[in-house]
Amino acid sequence: MRDRRNWRLLAGILAGFALAVPVCAVAGEYPSKPVRMVVPFAPGGTTDIVARVVAQKLSDLWNKQVVIDNRGGAGGSLGTELAAKASPDGYTLLFGLQTTHAINPAVYKNLPFDPIKDFAPVTRVAYSPQLLAVHPSVPAATLKEFVALAKTAPGRYSYGSSGTGTAQHLAFELFKRAAGINLVHVPYKGMGPATTELIGGHVQAAIGGVVALLPHVKSGKLRAIAMASTSRSTVVPDVPTMAESVLPGFSVSPWFGLFYPRGTPAAIVDQLYADVIQKVLSAPDVRQRIVEQGAEVAPSASKKEFAAFVANENALWGKVVREVMSAQSNAEGKQ
Repeated sequence: MRDRRNWRLLAGILAGFALAVPVCAVAGEYPSKPVRMVVPFAPGGTTDIVARVVAQKLSDLWNKQVVIDNRGGAGGSLGTELAAKASPDGYTLLFGLQTTHAINPAVYKNLPFDPIKDFAPVTRVAYSPQLLAVHPSVPAATLKEFVALAKTAPGRYSYGSSGTGTAQHLAFELFKRAAGINLVHVPYKGMGPATTELIGGHVQAAIGGVVALLPHVKSGKLRAIAMASTSRSTVVPDVPTMAESVLPGFSVSPWFGLFYPRGTPAAIVDQLYADVIQKVLSAPDVRQRIVEQGAEVAPSASKKEFAAFVANENALWGKVVREVMSAQSNAEGKQ
């Protein structure tokens, strides 16, 4: 009888060890083959370029290729769904961003994934400082003057964006609400056309990436009013932030981050976090290449901190989207 009990005990220990071995082995050997990094947008944009900088450094570090898989469509939702439904074995990563995890859930109804529950957040990588610029014909040199001007003529001035529901559109809407002003929204098919129309004076203002707008500011075709991020940009350090000018605490900065599908072994998630923080984002060449894209390196203090950040962004932008859509619906109903 005692031998049977001992045998059962030994069998239980061996079974438990067998279950534990795959995870430990995967973590210990990770990665043992190429890793796919899903980028939910087309090649060539800032998101894609920053993702490739990180992927290349990880490839060098791991001696295993990190392959970029561009899956654009539906504002980033198609690629995000692909990553959410991938096997949680550590060999699929998502280069997610504010649009995929904070804005799209409110813009698109019945998404086939949950941006919070279906992912294991690793870390924020960087954020893209946004610049508020106006046409030179606008008689305002500072944010305070611009807000005062807009208040004197509600609805007289307009602003351009890269499209309804995009980060640039929602950033300006949040600014309007915080400042208590009313400007007319004019959507375009991207920030390129919106910038062209702003330079031509067809709209009077826009919030967009520093790299895209700065050349036109330097040429005198546009005037920089304020940064919409929490801190001044290293590219244009003389331009004050909205927070220090008129709106304390105001910040809208599209961000990029790394995610695994939910269920990925904790040891693998921990390894990626440590590698990205200690060896990738700390590398001078990586930081320089990210800055060249108009972004600022901004790793999270911990995986837990990043998870809380994503949840807060999801709640904030969900509220903004619902308010914008409600206002738009009411306006259309009155026409």
